[in-house]
Amino acid sequence: MRFSDVLGRTERSELSQMEAAELLGVSERTFRRWRDRHREEGEAGLLDRRLQASPRRAPVAEIERMLGLYRDIYRGFTVKHFHEHLCRRHNYTLGYTVTKLHLHRAGLVTPARTRSAHRKKRPRRPMVGMMLHQDASMHAWLPGDDRKHDLVVTMEDATSALYSLFLVDEEGTASSLRGVREVVARHGLFCSLYTDRGSHYFETPEAGGRVSKTVLTQFGRALKQLGIEHIAAYSPQARGRSERMFGTLQDRLPKELALAGITTVEAANRWLREVYIAEHNKRLPRSRRARRSSPIRLVRGARSSAFRMTAGSATTTR
Repeated sequence: MRFSDVLGRTERSELSQMEAAELLGVSERTFRRWRDRHREEGEAGLLDRRLQASPRRAPVAEIERMLGLYRDIYRGFTVKHFHEHLCRRHNYTLGYTVTKLHLHRAGLVTPARTRSAHRKKRPRRPMVGMMLHQDASMHAWLPGDDRKHDLVVTMEDATSALYSLFLVDEEGTASSLRGVREVVARHGLFCSLYTDRGSHYFETPEAGGRVSKTVLTQFGRALKQLGIEHIAAYSPQARGRSERMFGTLQDRLPKELALAGITTVEAANRWLREVYIAEHNKRLPRSRRARRSSPIRLVRGARSSAFRMTAGSATTTR
């Protein structure tokens, strides 16, 4: 009623639009918008539309289906991991943010704590093939099996793509050479390899000291003859990229293996090689996948005889 009275006074030229807006406590632009809506719809055009449900709101039935799937099948999954399975296996079309919001509201997922400022990360290599990381993580990877195995991972520094991934009872010279061999066979020769200072990687004269540049292990000799630079990490923080990858794998892999019904090392390695590596690399951000390849490549099939010899004698005494 107040708006109608003020609007009538403006139409009779008793008030300007600026004066009318000031009387109503709104901006001049808002007053003009209300005036146009009143002319088109009458008093109904003045209703507060913020009280109406959004036409784009998520369907209640779909939200309930999503919450039920999390309770029954995916309990313990992170929201991102859960959302990927929903989209891939359950024809789910709602976004990640609304999924996370309703999981938080239902008390099924606890909101993550705000992280403190992290130290500056080492920049990634600009091209694929310039540096690879290799490391292993001991964990109970197989569902229903309390025994721990080492997961040996060889990954790209520029993109975090996985090139080699397999389980062994314990990492050592043979498993490390196996990882390099799989990478070279599939992708070609790379420039450098970044590893920890394990005894199968480096000879260390003094505990906790610098690695020897002259006394090489079997693994070191193989890399030297292949022309691959071997870089030693001197702190866990220096291997941050590998550590973050293992954090992701320790959370995801046991759940994925359980969903696939895999309980043996042999079946797990076959599944990792044929299924998981490709799926992981598809999830990489587009900005990483677009990085160029390094021009240093090895022609497929032209493997080094020194590599074959070292790999074949990996179990012998150095």
